[in-house]
Amino acid sequence: MKRVLVTGATGCIGRHVLPELVTHGWEVHAVSSRGVAENADIVWHEADLLDPQQVRLVMKRARASHLLHLAWYIAPGRWASAPENFAWVQASLELLRAFQREGGTRVVTAGSCLEYDWNYGYCSEIRTPCAPHTAYGVCKHALQMLTSAFTAGTGMTSAWGRVFFLYGPYEHPERLVASVVRSLLAGEPARCSHGNQIRDYLFAQDVADAFVALLDSNLTGPVNIASGQPVALKDIVTRIGSLVGRADLIRLGAIPPAATDTPLVVADVTRLSRELAWRPRFDLDRGLERTIAWWRDQILLRVTQSS
Repeated sequence: MKRVLVTGATGCIGRHVLPELVTHGWEVHAVSSRGVAENADIVWHEADLLDPQQVRLVMKRARASHLLHLAWYIAPGRWASAPENFAWVQASLELLRAFQREGGTRVVTAGSCLEYDWNYGYCSEIRTPCAPHTAYGVCKHALQMLTSAFTAGTGMTSAWGRVFFLYGPYEHPERLVASVVRSLLAGEPARCSHGNQIRDYLFAQDVADAFVALLDSNLTGPVNIASGQPVALKDIVTRIGSLVGRADLIRLGAIPPAATDTPLVVADVTRLSRELAWRPRFDLDRGLERTIAWWRDQILLRVTQSS
């Protein structure tokens, strides 16, 4: 049985990755800094990944053949320029060195579409230059190059999943889809920008499934993890309004767009679809329906717990 260690296991992607790995027959070890969870299918390790000594101890205990590195600093409103981005480059390198020392053979890391030069709009792993405009993007891209160079001299293999725009259960409540769904379910106006920006969204469960497929493959280097389907943000927002039955509460143009917004950011998914032979299981409507249902359940749970 293949053994994998997953970092960032309690994040949005990680929560979907764990059951996918179990379903696919992996022995799963997961890291959390917040205490371990009870789960018969998963071996949990509590550790602060910014502490090299704790990292080395976790690697010795897990003895994993594969590493799926999803952990990073993503605090809302701060992640793009936070100094913690630079700390995570160093921590990730220590993680990689410890993994190699314990006999690890393959690492897959979560990258970002923010590594690309967004002025090109259409993002290809082969043709589009990387010219990140945030500290987050710079640090992710630097780690991608360092990981590739490190594994090339060790006999290990590495792949880099560049995530575009995701949505779904466990997404941070302040992100676009989650914030609109929460506002409408609460009967409050959903204040958005003009929504003409065209983006590439993929349901979180599909993102997780793509990472599992990439982990279990021999593919190396950057691989875009996205739908390849352009969609205007206003179309996502109005579709949520329709599905919730509160389109009257949508307020397009109520807030200005971000200063770094560009008209188009869409992935070339040729490597994902042809070389990895992977396809999404959820279209936009099915993904949004599941997301809305999940947030309804969360609201009901909070009401039940407070009564």
